[in-house]
Amino acid sequence: MDDVVGLVTAQSGLLIVVAVLLGLIIGSFLNVVIHRLPLMMEREDRLACSELLNQPVEIPPAVNLLMPPSRCPQCKHRIRATENIPLLSYLLQKGRCKHCDQPISAQYPLVEAIAGLLAGVVVWQFGYSPQALAALVFTWALLALSVIDLRHMLLPDRITLPLLWLGLLLALFDVFVDLRSAVIGAIAGYLVLWTVYQGFKLLTGKEGMGYGDFKLLAVLGAWLGWQQLLVVVLLSSLVGALVGIALIILRGRDHRVPLPFGPFLAAAGWLALLWGDTLVNYYFGLASI
Repeated sequence: MDDVVGLVTAQSGLLIVVAVLLGLIIGSFLNVVIHRLPLMMEREDRLACSELLNQPVEIPPAVNLLMPPSRCPQCKHRIRATENIPLLSYLLQKGRCKHCDQPISAQYPLVEAIAGLLAGVVVWQFGYSPQALAALVFTWALLALSVIDLRHMLLPDRITLPLLWLGLLLALFDVFVDLRSAVIGAIAGYLVLWTVYQGFKLLTGKEGMGYGDFKLLAVLGAWLGWQQLLVVVLLSSLVGALVGIALIILRGRDHRVPLPFGPFLAAAGWLALLWGDTLVNYYFGLASI
């Protein structure tokens, strides 16, 4: 019996290690998505404006997620495969370009490390299962959305909408929630923040958040079901408020400068996917005190 337990434990540990290594590789690709997707969207917007106005507009060079090959943003040195090993290359090069010795943004190793770490946690929680595979896609997509929102105040439809449809598709097979809960969750998720947005705009004349936030909460509703939405909204709002206050106190951030809400929604949604029932029980336990 002890031998069987030991074998299962060893297999679980190996699976987690594989997930972490895969996460590091995916994290490297996520850095490409984070950098290039806003550029692709900007180019498309400028092309559309040029056609609409029938006037010449400066159009950035064409890029996609595969081409052109990655280059150093300072010296344009083409990054070779040996210089693009997740985490390891950054450490060996001491955080600098081998060609021009300019510092490399800490975003790159951070995204890779977070993608790997979160992948390990997902597999540790779900084991070898369809839920683990789906949760990995969910995790990496939320990570990309969070960093893009932090950098550009933008939650691209090219990520949120496929993620929404994937959540509903998974609900057809009861992977996380049933289809009824997922559909109601998607509708309610969108309408909750849309209503808050309209109320805030009516009272202040200002826009308190973007439409991308509505869509992201709809995504979370589709994946988690309507039952988890209250915890997600409360948790993300609480953390967002605390972070905002901390930035104002510690860094003197202007309270009038908007703070992206997407990363807080994403973090709360990820936690709810892995430990949603525990969070709900904990919340209602506190409410009953």
